[in-house]
Amino acid sequence: MAMTLKVYEVNRTGTVRVLREEAEVIPFERPEVSHEFPACECPTCAEGAW
Repeated sequence: MAMTLKVYEVNRTGTVRVLREEAEVIPFERPEVSHEFPACECPTCAEGAW
C-alpha cells in the first residue's frame, strides 16, 4: 500500500512554504534500526514509572 507525503514548514505568522512537493511513497514493513527513536532517558522513564 502506498501513501503520499508532502513536506512543508509553517512560520509563526501562518505562512506555508513547501519544501518537497507531494510524492507517492511506499512505507517500510519495519523501520530500519537507524530510523527508530532512541530510548527515553528522562527521570520519569528511568525510574520505570510507566
